[in-house]
Amino acid sequence: MTMMGRFACRLDVKAGTVDMTHGAGGRATHQLVTELFARHLDNALLAQGNDGAAFDVPTGRMVVSTDGHVVSPLFFPGGDIGSLAVHGTINDVAMMGARPLALAAGFIIEEGFPLADLERVVVSMAAAAREAGVPVATGDTKVVEKGKGDGLFITTTGIGLVPPGVDPSGAKARPGDKVILSGTIGDHGVAILSKRAGLEFETEIRSDTAALHGLVAAMLDAVPDIHCLRDPTRGGLGSTLNEIAQQSRAGMRLDEAAIPVSADVRAACELLGLDPLYMANEGKLVAICPADAAGRLLAAMRAHPLGHEAAIIGEVVADGNGFIEMATLFGGRRIVDWLNGEQLPRIC
Repeated sequence: MTMMGRFACRLDVKAGTVDMTHGAGGRATHQLVTELFARHLDNALLAQGNDGAAFDVPTGRMVVSTDGHVVSPLFFPGGDIGSLAVHGTINDVAMMGARPLALAAGFIIEEGFPLADLERVVVSMAAAAREAGVPVATGDTKVVEKGKGDGLFITTTGIGLVPPGVDPSGAKARPGDKVILSGTIGDHGVAILSKRAGLEFETEIRSDTAALHGLVAAMLDAVPDIHCLRDPTRGGLGSTLNEIAQQSRAGMRLDEAAIPVSADVRAACELLGLDPLYMANEGKLVAICPADAAGRLLAAMRAHPLGHEAAIIGEVVADGNGFIEMATLFGGRRIVDWLNGEQLPRIC
C-alpha cells in the first residue's frame, strides 16, 4: 500500500461500488488504496510505501501466523470481518507466547461490493489495530469478477517476538496439569447464527471478539512456564482440547459444571439443538499449566478484564488414546469427541 497524492475526482465511497478497474493495478487501484485503505490504516510502517515494510526487532525467537477470514455475515453483533481479522491473527501469535509486532493484510474483493461497506470494514480494522497497538504494516488488494468472491475475504499474517524462557505448545500438556478457560464459551458462534438466521432473543448476544495478547502477557508474568495456550475458534472448546490431547498423547477429565456458559448462549443452543462446546469463540483462550501454578495463573487471569470469568475446568490425565471425558451436569459421564461435520460454516 503506497501513500500518494489525491486525485482530482475523489472516490465515491458513499454510493460507489468496487469494479474490476480497482484491481487492475492502474489509477483506480492506486486511488482505492490511497483514499480508503492507507487513509484509515495510516501508520509509520505503512507509510514507507514499498512492497513490504522494513523494521528492526530485538534478537530472539520469532513467531509468524496467518489466517483467512470468510465470515458471513460480514457485520455481526459485537464486531465485523475487519476487527475479527485483526483479533484472530493477533491471538494466534499470542497463543505462542509472543508479543505481536505487526500485521500484513490481503483483501479479496468481489466486483460490485459497496465502497461504503468496504470503508466500514477498514475503519473497524484500523480501530482494532490501534487499540491492540499492533499496526497493519503492509497489505494487498485483489478484485475478482462478480459471482466469484462472495463479497469480501481478508487474510491477515502476524509476526511476534517470544520472550526468553517462554515456549508454550500443544505437545506439552502433562498428566496432573490443570486446564483453565478464560471465560464464557459460544458467544461468537451464537452471535453469528442469530444475525445470519434473523433470530431474536430477549437480550442481544454479542461476539466476544477481542485481542488477547494483553491477557497472555499478564498470565506469563505470573506463570512463565505455561505448558499450552490455545484459542478455541472454529470447532470450539471441544475440538481444541482434542487437538491438544492428540499432540500431547494424553487425556483430559473435564467438569461440565465448571465450564462458563452464559444463560443466553445456553438457552439458544438448547433451542437450536447445538452444543456450546463446539461453538466458535474469538476472545477466549485455554491455558494448561502445572497444578501447583494453577491458583496463581487463575488469579492473574481474573485480574484482567478479558479473564475475569476464568475457571479451572479440568485436568490432564495419562491416556495414550487422547480421550476426553466429561462429568455432565446430570451426574453422568460422556466422551467429548472431535466436532463431526460443521455446526455453522463461514464462522470466522
